[in-house]
Amino acid sequence: MFTSDMAESRQKTVVLQGLDAGMFEEILNFFYSGTLHVTLDKVQPLYQAADLLQLDYVRDTCSGYMAINVVRSTCMDLYKFADVFSVDIVHKCCLQWITRHFTEVASSEEFCSLSVNQLTEIISHDELDVKEETTVWEAVVRWVQYSREDRLHHLPSILPHIRFYLLSSDDTAAILDHPVVREDPGSCEVIRNVVQKGNPNLNQRLRLSTEMVLLSIENSSDLLFMNPREGKYITCSYDRKDLPNYPDLIVTSDNNIYSLTREQGSNNQLSVVKYNYAENVWEDAGMSSVFSKWLRLEKDIKFYHEQLVEVDRTLYYLAENVSEGVWMRKYNRHIDQWLECSPLKFDNASYNYSTAVSCGSHLYFITTTEAHRYDPSEDCWCKRTPPSNSSDLCTAVAIGTEIFCTDHDFTQTMVYDTESDCWQKLQGWPDPGNHRDVDVCPTLFVMENQLHVWFTCGYDEDIKEHLVYVYDKSAGAWRDLKATLPSSNKTYLTCGSQCPVARIYLPDL
Repeated sequence: MFTSDMAESRQKTVVLQGLDAGMFEEILNFFYSGTLHVTLDKVQPLYQAADLLQLDYVRDTCSGYMAINVVRSTCMDLYKFADVFSVDIVHKCCLQWITRHFTEVASSEEFCSLSVNQLTEIISHDELDVKEETTVWEAVVRWVQYSREDRLHHLPSILPHIRFYLLSSDDTAAILDHPVVREDPGSCEVIRNVVQKGNPNLNQRLRLSTEMVLLSIENSSDLLFMNPREGKYITCSYDRKDLPNYPDLIVTSDNNIYSLTREQGSNNQLSVVKYNYAENVWEDAGMSSVFSKWLRLEKDIKFYHEQLVEVDRTLYYLAENVSEGVWMRKYNRHIDQWLECSPLKFDNASYNYSTAVSCGSHLYFITTTEAHRYDPSEDCWCKRTPPSNSSDLCTAVAIGTEIFCTDHDFTQTMVYDTESDCWQKLQGWPDPGNHRDVDVCPTLFVMENQLHVWFTCGYDEDIKEHLVYVYDKSAGAWRDLKATLPSSNKTYLTCGSQCPVARIYLPDL
């Protein structure tokens, strides 16, 4: 600008239009110091300034910062910003978050401020996570009614993006009779055409899903997917070489299923495999190996309990030995490396049970004699109040700010309040006399945000009774769901210290 024959080279003062003075000061500081301070409140105007001045490094730093800060409170604002400025990496992260939390996002005020193009992009996504296609229709109606006069004419262009073939005839009839459709004859005609002819360009929703518990089947390469609340039980067989050789599975907050698997012929290298929903297969997760040479598994003939836990969207690998404590590493997806974390040393090396549970922004490690909390932001452990009367605990799961544990015979459960650091007994347990022959240890799981327990009673070698109870918090009592697992003579095993629950699109199984 100054060294060419442009008009600005002959002016004493050059006005930079559309550039905030505060952001230009940040950029000047970066020029002279090499340091760039990015925060959520200024990342967008800083990106705009860098985009205007064609400063690729600043622009890339800002886009990377936005991408790793896509959460509930920021996703819609960042999505609209990324759409306007074509920030692909941020746009992709936001769209992924929105589709996976569509029901929550669609009920927000920000959803109604979307443009028609943004709305159709979201509802067209194959991985939109909805239980029923009617949820998509209801979201569209809400968007239209937010500014009815300005938006009603957009309805015919929006409706073809809804999978009407997934709706029942009653649902379709109700939509045709809806005021926003009857008010616009063009919309009614579009719906009739889509329903009658179908739209060959629309795929099945990959995440039109049902919550399912995963159980393994002893002496087989089969997994059982079950939802006892809806009476659904599906058994899937896998190639034994593909199925993870670790029984522990973890379902992350974004509904990915991971498992550890040890590389054949290696005692030191652990890999992570991931479940591919669409193909119903297990495949490499694309993560670097968890290098665990320090465990010396074969040399010292020591036993380590290994598991994966997620805290704040970060995976942690834990290896526990009773006499030595817990070694832990966390996965940094940006550099594809497992980074070492502070180890945990036990005060009492004698206990019968232990588990790691994610609750809020912390990780809790509970044994029958101790309780510890790990703070990821400080990379440190601190002692918490240990459970009382818990010599026989065998399973634990978190709901909200509470952690629930129960014993081998399903006679009592303890509830730990992480905020008050207090334990108490949960009331309303069944008569222990009904479950004196527990064959497989009870395992807790959370389905539809309610506490459940699954276990097996063996009355003889050939007959086993599979029981699933749900805890009714309002009544303070457990209710038998009358589960009917496929075969009474099969031995089902839990895939970890708590039964993993994932949202599954049933036709893929």
